[in-house]
This record gives sequence, structure tokens and C-alpha cells, in this order.
Amino acid sequence: MPPTVVVLGTGGTIASTSASGGATPSKRGAELVDAVPDLERHAEIEVEEVAQIPSYDMGFETMTELAAAARRVAADGADGIVVTHGTDTIEESAYFLDLVLDGGIPVAFTGAQRRPDEVSPDGPANLLAAVRTVTHDRFDDGVYVVTNDEVHAARDVTKTHTSALETFDSPSTAPVASVTRSELRIVREPRSYSQTFDVEDVTSDVAVVASGAGVGRRPIDRALEDGIDGLVVDGTGLGNTTSALGDAIDDAVADETPVVVTSRCQAGTTAPVYGGAGGGSTLRSHGAIHGGELPAHKARIKLAVVCSVDDDLEERRRLYAGE
Repeated sequence: MPPTVVVLGTGGTIASTSASGGATPSKRGAELVDAVPDLERHAEIEVEEVAQIPSYDMGFETMTELAAAARRVAADGADGIVVTHGTDTIEESAYFLDLVLDGGIPVAFTGAQRRPDEVSPDGPANLLAAVRTVTHDRFDDGVYVVTNDEVHAARDVTKTHTSALETFDSPSTAPVASVTRSELRIVREPRSYSQTFDVEDVTSDVAVVASGAGVGRRPIDRALEDGIDGLVVDGTGLGNTTSALGDAIDDAVADETPVVVTSRCQAGTTAPVYGGAGGGSTLRSHGAIHGGELPAHKARIKLAVVCSVDDDLEERRRLYAGE
């Protein structure tokens, strides 16, 4: 029997058409599948609609619904899952599922940079590549983003260009595989590269503040006044901030608010090298968590998940660090 692949539709450019007020998701998942007859050579395809939204409107509520659908599909015996999704936040949803699913089935997110009603849309080829990925014998779990003939691990992938087809990259690592007409060429081990957490609902409010030349402490003060559960500060270089933000981070940690410091650099990892009020070494010694290779928007996803697991500051630090 051919493998069974369930396509979970969420909207996005891959499902959008032009309208007088701007492009909006209008095509259902079944229409996307019907546009790629070659899919039936690789799997028996089933389709479910989880949402019909542009991905810039994606939030934790829809992501948790998507995770619940993936768990149910896996329990029902499917061999693989493909999620059609807008590319604006596809890496966040993919990473979220990688954090909260306990494996056992491969999940490939895919989308498009060009709508179905544009010249040379990329959605059909991406959908076919995603189905080929989750039915490949080397892919038995993990969450991936599949576009432009490349397979990327959810943890590592990021969108690098607003409109180019070759927009997705894993700057600090490499793709998991490349997709050719005849095969998938494995570059590194297909698996999840993320921690997993037993979470079914995320209600934590995590704010992101960006450091930069001359940024004062007010953004953090305002976030704390709003009663946030966690804070991500997108730092510079190896994970440094202005002195003013560094002082505010100290106050946040003293207030039992977990703070993760990331880097706005596209590649590389944070490191506790520099001193001074906003230096990464000082920030860590005062209780801030280094974000490692994760960009701020993914660190926010992870911290929100961690804050939904436990409300103790030290336990949140431990969980975030993977201890």
C-alpha cells in the first residue's frame, strides 16, 4: 500500500489569489492538492483545513490547533504530514511544532513566494517536494520546512529575502537535504534538532525588545508594566545590549521575569565575552539566558513554551537551557 500523507491547510500565499483589496487566502487545501497530479504517485493524500489565514496573522491559538491536529493524525496512523503555510511566519509555526510534538511522524511545512494566479507559481513544486520528503525512508520524525528544492530543520531555518524563491536558509548550519528530480540527497541527519516539551496550550505573553545604538530602558520598563511572562532582548554582536537596557534586564530578572538575550546577526551564536552593564558576560552573571543560535522570534516561541511548563524562574532557566 502507498503511504498515507495528510495535508493540513492553513492558508498563506500558496493558497492566495489576487483581489481588489490585496491578495488573500482563498484556495482550500484540496484545490492545492488537485493542482499537482503527480502527488498520487508518491502517497495517498488526505486533506484537512485547520485555518485559512495569511501567516502574518498566525498566533499561538492557531499553532496549538495545528499541533493538536498533527497529534491526532499521527495517532490515526498516517505516515507523514504536510502543512501548507504562509512563508512570513512558517519558520515560527514549524519550530513550535518541533518543540511540542513528541516525534514518531515526519512533518514538512511548505508554502510559496508566488500565488497560484501568478506566472510560474512555486507552490506546486514545493508541495510535491514536501510529500516526497515525508515519504522518504530516512525521514521518520522531525519537523522541516521544504521549499525551493531544499529541506531545512525547523530549528535552524529562517526567511532571508522578502520575495525571492531562494529565500529560506539555515545560516548557522546547512539544509538537511536537497531535492532533485530523482532523489533526496541527504546532507545531515534527518531528525528533530529541538528540545521537546509536554505542552498542549500556550498562554504566556513574551515580549521582544531590540537593542541598537542609543536604545534606552523604556521598552523593557513598559513591557514589565504590562505584566509580561518573559522577555527576549535582541542584542548586537555576541549578545550585548546598551548599558540602559542592561540595567533594565537586571531589574527584570530581579522581578522574577525570565530574560533571553539573542543576537541580531544572521549567523553564529551568542557568547558571554564582554563586560560592562550591557555586555553579554555581565548579563549572564546577572541571570539573563543566552539565546545561542536562535533568532529573537524563535527564542520568543521557545520561551513562551517554557513559561507555559513552569512558573519558577530557575526552572524556566533550566528548561530553556535544556538541562
